[in-house]
Amino acid sequence: MRKLAVTLMLLGTPILSRAQTSENSWAALNAMHVGQQIEVIETSLKKHNGTFSALTDEAIQLREGESDVGIRKENVVRVTLLDKSHRLRNALLLGGLGAGAGAGIGAAASRCFSTTGSFNFCGLGRSVAIGIGALVGLAAGAGGGAAIPSHPTIYRIEHR
Repeated sequence: MRKLAVTLMLLGTPILSRAQTSENSWAALNAMHVGQQIEVIETSLKKHNGTFSALTDEAIQLREGESDVGIRKENVVRVTLLDKSHRLRNALLLGGLGAGAGAGIGAAASRCFSTTGSFNFCGLGRSVAIGIGALVGLAAGAGGGAAIPSHPTIYRIEHR
């Protein structure tokens, strides 16, 4: 049964990778709406933050402060949407998962059989071990969730 599951996962990987949208397609920028907050990075690593105005086959235009800025396609390295930040959601979600995993590890570590040479929580009691595991897992998961980049990149070129 395990071999069948692994085989199906390996066979399904090419299908899933084809379903993903390509970040290096200029046509992906057509999904943006006028007024969306974006960040555009040029090949000179100059960063532009503003609201999306227009897109042509040759350039992208945005409003940065009080001026309109047009950047030619060949000078664009990356376009990122800045509208929504999901860092709090990611921190809460991964924090909850980490707490559950930590509680499970704490429960497993508190089972006392023989205490020969390995660290365990036998002297603490089961509920304390579960609580410590949950707190450590919560902190690790929340920190990892907050660190995940939360703004989607719409367009990115490969290094030239």
